[in-house]
Amino acid sequence: MAIDTAPAPARPTEAPQGRRKGGGNPSSLLTVLTWILALGFFSPVIWMVLTSFKQEAAAASSPPTFFFEPTLDQYRAVLAAGAGPYFLNSVIATGVSTVLVVVLAVPASYALSIRPVKKTQDVLFFFISTKMLPVVAVIMPIYVIAGQLNMLDNIWTLVILYTAMNLPIAVWMMRSFFQEVPAEVLEAAQMDGAGLLKTLRSVLMPMVAPGLAATALICVIFAWNEFFFALNLTAAKSATVPVFLVSQMTSEGLFLAKLSAASVLASLPVVLAGWIAQKQLVRGLSMGAVK
Repeated sequence: MAIDTAPAPARPTEAPQGRRKGGGNPSSLLTVLTWILALGFFSPVIWMVLTSFKQEAAAASSPPTFFFEPTLDQYRAVLAAGAGPYFLNSVIATGVSTVLVVVLAVPASYALSIRPVKKTQDVLFFFISTKMLPVVAVIMPIYVIAGQLNMLDNIWTLVILYTAMNLPIAVWMMRSFFQEVPAEVLEAAQMDGAGLLKTLRSVLMPMVAPGLAATALICVIFAWNEFFFALNLTAAKSATVPVFLVSQMTSEGLFLAKLSAASVLASLPVVLAGWIAQKQLVRGLSMGAVK
């Protein structure tokens, strides 16, 4: 009987993962989708910047004008409209309130994390519950109290309100950063004879500095962008940048290009602060994310 010695047909090799028929590279597709979404979210900002360099007629044209001769007339008009005092008020209200928030939040978050008090969770819930109250529900009592104290159209009224507004968020954030400090570090500081203030200043603060920078920057953003209190409690002397932006909108004439220029100027301080502190911001926001 003859024996069949023909070689067996070779098995088809399995296609490498990610190159199978009908499939693409998932990571590349995700990257492209991410860029499309990022450009979509950022496109209004790009359009605002471009509009700020247009003349009013070109800014209000329909269909939109994509090719135009850039001009700085709108920025000159914004500066000539007296934007300086508004920016100064925003700098004072934002800067002073942020410093006060940091000074108050550090010991409070230290007490709630490393030296917890009784019913810590109740204290934390009380802090965050203050953010659940609608601002419009408290504006009338605040207005009456500020009027009786002769503090209407006063920049320090905004400082107090912005401090109270940002303090609960700062306490919650700083508490999570303090919880990342190893207990062995505190025990070593105690064995070396360091007191509470020295431990907080020389040991803990350098370790949570990125988190402190992230907290401060978020407080700056919230205070700089706050509009409701500034609109209802200030007038000519203490109005801030958001109020100035609204004043650039008129019922007669064109204002879109000038409003865009004012918006770009109003955004620059926060953008520059975020760009300068971007490394600390990323490190601070990532603290506590992965155990």
